[in-house]
Amino acid sequence: MKRIFSEGNVALFLCIGVTGLWTFWGVSELFHEGWYAPFEWLFYLLPALGSLVMTLIALTYPRLGGWLLIGMGVVFYGWALANIATRFGLSLISVLAWFPVSGLLVVIGILFLRWAPQAKTEPRPTRRLRYLLAAGIPLLIGVGIAIEPAIRVANRVDDGNYGARQIAGNGVTLIWAPAGPGWAASVTWNELALYGLPPVGFAGKADGLAGGCDRTSSAGCATAQDMQRYNACLYLSADGLRLETTAQNVWRLPTTDEVVRSLVYHGEQAGCAWNGQLGAQPCASRPDKETPLWNPRAPIIYLWTADEASAQEAYYVIYHGAVETDVKSFGLGSRGFRCVHEVGR
Repeated sequence: MKRIFSEGNVALFLCIGVTGLWTFWGVSELFHEGWYAPFEWLFYLLPALGSLVMTLIALTYPRLGGWLLIGMGVVFYGWALANIATRFGLSLISVLAWFPVSGLLVVIGILFLRWAPQAKTEPRPTRRLRYLLAAGIPLLIGVGIAIEPAIRVANRVDDGNYGARQIAGNGVTLIWAPAGPGWAASVTWNELALYGLPPVGFAGKADGLAGGCDRTSSAGCATAQDMQRYNACLYLSADGLRLETTAQNVWRLPTTDEVVRSLVYHGEQAGCAWNGQLGAQPCASRPDKETPLWNPRAPIIYLWTADEASAQEAYYVIYHGAVETDVKSFGLGSRGFRCVHEVGR
């Protein structure tokens, strides 16, 4: 029993746990957010790969690996908490949630340093088994998680038509803007809502009028009234290919319910409707990132809507049928918008 719980075994099992967690996250995210361009998905596997490399180094050179793990744990945990504090505000939940994949490295590093004297006398078969477990268990986790999303992604419908599309959704029929300035990413809700407020454009409006719109303050945040009066879609040309300097009043930003009702699966409406709550919405079929609503080869998987959730937050819809909120000043390369207008306008 004492040998089972030796410093070397405990350190190895903890390393496998950390690598396994990063593998779970990486594989899940590469199919959710990263599966749109060749090799883009590799980015999401880097944390797991880095964790595995550090494990193999520590198994081969326990003292070197131990100190490297301690240093990485301190730096990475500190960076993660500082980043969370800046973007979302620090909480006990975030401190505890990030510890297993960052702060725990310090504990593992100490265990490897304590195990270093015994490591020199270990028989070769035992070392080989350690390497096999360190690499094999995370690999099995990754393959197991990847099976379902890999099949789903392989069967996505992409007709290659990214122009203006008429989508007959669940009780709503709209024309959706073509690829271009009316269907774009990396824009905050503030920028969308304040586009037409002089000076016309997105510049300088990401954080609202006073530059203080964030999770802790609503100072200068765009309002629902701003969205109705100044939103960027109002300035989109009739063909959807240019943003003009004066309002054209052809296009608008869709509501949360309209986006949810327009979600698709295999080229057909998925039978979804917004229930007014956050999270997964009731749908006849699970929607997917497919044409005609989405471009499966583009990074956008979230669409801002015209609705605000509070003075600081607004709603966005995820391709698989969930509704969430975020601060109006936060932009992502995977979050964008797509303008609409009524049929016959």
